[in-house]
This record gives sequence, structure tokens and C-alpha cells, in this order.
Amino acid sequence: MTEARADDAPADLSAAEQRMWEAFRTGSVCDLSARAADRDDPHGDHVWGPERSVRARVVALLLLHGPPPVPGRVASLKLRGVRIVGRLDLSGGAVGPYVELQSCRFDSEIQLSEARFGTLRLVNCAIPRLEAARLHTEGDLHLPRCRVARGIRLTDAQIGTDLLISQAVLQRDSKGRAIAADGMSVAQDFQGELLETYGEVSLRGAKVGVSMNLRGARLRNPNGRYALNAPQLTVERTLYLTSIALDYATGALSSTPPYGLGPTPVRGRRAQRFECRGGLRLDDGRFGDAIDFYGARFVLAADQELSLRRIQTPEFRFVGERPERGRVVVSGAKVVKLVDTSTSWPGPGGVSIEGFVYENLAPRGHFPLSRRLEWLEAATPEYSPEPYERLAAVLRAGGEDADAREVLLAKQRRRRATLPAGQRAWGYLQDWTVVYGYRPGRAALWMAVLWAAGTLLFSQLHPPPIKADEHPQWNAALYALDLLLPVIDLGQQDQWMVTGGWQWGATALILLGWILATTVAAGASRLLRRG
Repeated sequence: MTEARADDAPADLSAAEQRMWEAFRTGSVCDLSARAADRDDPHGDHVWGPERSVRARVVALLLLHGPPPVPGRVASLKLRGVRIVGRLDLSGGAVGPYVELQSCRFDSEIQLSEARFGTLRLVNCAIPRLEAARLHTEGDLHLPRCRVARGIRLTDAQIGTDLLISQAVLQRDSKGRAIAADGMSVAQDFQGELLETYGEVSLRGAKVGVSMNLRGARLRNPNGRYALNAPQLTVERTLYLTSIALDYATGALSSTPPYGLGPTPVRGRRAQRFECRGGLRLDDGRFGDAIDFYGARFVLAADQELSLRRIQTPEFRFVGERPERGRVVVSGAKVVKLVDTSTSWPGPGGVSIEGFVYENLAPRGHFPLSRRLEWLEAATPEYSPEPYERLAAVLRAGGEDADAREVLLAKQRRRRATLPAGQRAWGYLQDWTVVYGYRPGRAALWMAVLWAAGTLLFSQLHPPPIKADEHPQWNAALYALDLLLPVIDLGQQDQWMVTGGWQWGATALILLGWILATTVAAGASRLLRRG
């Protein structure tokens, strides 16, 4: 076993390791790159020889029991263009020095389970696998532009500030996961702009203290059910699954990724969409500001879902591409503002909104009421009154009373199809005559038509009075109106003796009057009632 003395390097160090040792003591960069782009690419095929290689056990010795720094300097491990030979195992160790490795190549997996770091930055490195369950960092964990052949494990890890994996390319492990980070906690931002994964990203029960940013990411899981599996995910601010402006993303990244969020592209600007090929599950998630799907593309199999069951967020921006297959499920979700477009929702059978609660609608672009009703119908293959009543309540609260009545009318028409034949026929009659009372003007028009018909009918009648010495003058118009108007007594109906067929006509007017007057009164009350 190589042993270190207080100030001197071990005797068996190679020339490359000696340079690394001295650079560690001064906190400077140990750069073993060849200064040629094709030879320095850690992901390329060019062989890196002994002149660029250091043993993993020497790296571990530096980080866990390294020499003291040169007076006036801070010890830190900064490598560029270095090949690490063997497995780097720091499991359970406490690493005090700052660590930053750029464009390095690891021959074997990195084992960091239950290790403690200040800040760890691996930038543009080739890594067979990163095993870091229960890793604890006081500062950042950076993995931008890294390529990991067999996935990353961060189960129950605690990241003290930011987790950055922007532009990383992550393949799947033996269990089909590109990232296994169930129970992970990130104190500030989780940034994964332009991330590419080829396996499940598992973030079950994970917590992010500020925002989670996957702008322009491409998540693929051709061999599993979910590309992103994150039930009970908590994000204190916003979850961004959106497009990203490519000129920002490609031009701003340096050796260490920038802080902050890349901008959402404006129209005409070159952009890359967030793309999810496989199911996405955010069930029971909590998002403090918003979930943003601007420009997102979901490519689902017929049995896969974009599942947002019981999520809670002040704002839900569902403004991505319409999934061609699969289902979008927001059953039981609770949002304050729903921002969507008429083209973002799937067709019949592709949406489930049972128990979906939203308080405001803020559509982007033209979203006519007819398309909103098509959305409700697509989301309820079997009739359910609750989605219609929710939409009507939201429209009424926004002052759109006429639209709210149209929604409730559509509800009655959907309900009618579920009724027995007799009740269905009565429903058709109500719809044709008085539109279920949601258009009071039509009922009033029928009242006027019946009044005119009754006046014309009774103008041919001169009935005898019931009391010869006490009766008003016969007036066919007042008599017909007295029959039609319930409750109100115009002093005509009880004064004349009507027999035979005329009696049946009078009875018909009385019945129709009750029906129409009740309908008019109900419609008027809906006009006056708010909320």
C-alpha cells in the first residue's frame, strides 16, 4: 500500500502522479492534455497512455489523507485531461479539499456511497458508472457534459446547494435506470438543460429547494414504462420541462456551467424541445410556483401515460405538443391557473380529468368555447357531471355567464344520452322548446306564441258567464293570458263557462303555461345568480 509522509510524495509515484501531487499542494490545475482536440476528447477513441494516467488509489490518498498545502495556498484537486486507472473508491470517506476534474477519463466506476464532500465538480468526463447513494455535499455537485455508460445512483443523496447535470449523456444500468435518485434532496437548483438519458430517470420522493430545470432535455426509455418516474416530487419553485434557446445553451457553457436558467425561446429563435419518449409520472407532486410544459413533446406508447394525478401547483402551463398516443391524466390535480392551448390536449380517450380542480383559465391563443367543450367530451368517455360543473363555475367566476350556461346546457345534453327512452324523449322536447331553461328568451317567445294562438282560438268563442249578473266583458286575449300565467289572476278564468273541446284547449294552455313560466323563472334566476 502506498503511504504518504507529512510533506513528501510516496516513492513509487509516476511522473504524471508526481505532477498531480505537487499541483494538489498548491491548489493549481494539473493539466495533462495533449493540446489537440481530437486527442483530448475523453469520449473519443484515442488511447491515453501512461504519460496521462494516474492510479485511482493515489487520487483517493490525496483526497482522504493528502499532504498539507504549501504555505499561503489551499490544497485542492484540479485535473484536466487525465486518465484515472482503477476504481476510485471513496465510500464513507470525508473529503475536505475542493475537487474539480475536467475532460478526464475513468477506467472504472466511481464509488462515493455515503461519502462527504465540500464541492465536487466532474466536467465533461467519461465515467463507466457513478455510485453515490447517500452522498452528502456541503456545496455543489456538478456533472455537466459527462457521459456515464451505466447510469448514476444518487439515492437519498443530500446536495448542499446545486445539482448540475446539463448536457450530460447517461446510459442505463442493469436495472434500466439512467438516474436512480429516489429520496434525493437538493437544497437549491436542479439544472439539467439539454440532458440526454437512455433509461428511467427515477426521482421518487425527491426534493428540490428552488427550481428544477430540464429545458431542452431528451429523456428516452425504450425498454421500460417510464422515462421520468417522479411521484411525490417536491419543487419549491418551478419545474421547467420546456424548450430552450440553443444559442444560449451552446454559447454560454464554459468549463463550469453557468448559474441561472436559460431563456425560453421566442418565436423564430432556434430552439430544442424538451422531449420525453416514454411515460412521465409526477403523481402527488408539489410545486410551489408552476409546472411549465412550454413546447414539450411527449412520445408515448399506447399503454403509457403523462400522469399528473393529484399534483398541486399554483400554475399549470400545459402548452406543449399534443401526444399522438397514450393518455394525459390530471385526475385529482389541484391548480389555481390552467394555462393551455386548444392543440395541446389529446383527442377522445386520451385525457382523464376526473376530480381535476382549477380556478382560472388563461388559454394561449384562440381557444373557443366549442373546443373547450370538445376537450370535456374527450376527457369523459362516460358521462360525468363534475367536469362540466367545474368549467361552468370557473367561467361564471370570470364573468362569462353566457358561456357558463352553454357548458351546463352541454352537460344536460350529455346526460340525456344516459336516460331511459321516455325521459330521453322528454329531454329532447325540453331542449327543442326551451333549451332546458338556459336560454330564457326562447321560453318567453313560446309564451308569446301560445298567447297569440290562444287569443286567436278564443276569439271565436263567446262563452256564457258563470254568474249572469256578475261578470266582466269577454276578452279573448285576457282570457288566454290568464290561462297561461300561473299564480297571477287577471279575473277572467273563473268567470266563464267553457265546455267541450274548448275546455281541453284551456287545460292545455294552463299546463303549457306552468311549464314555460317555471322555465322562464329558472332561467331568470340563473341570470341573476353569480357563483
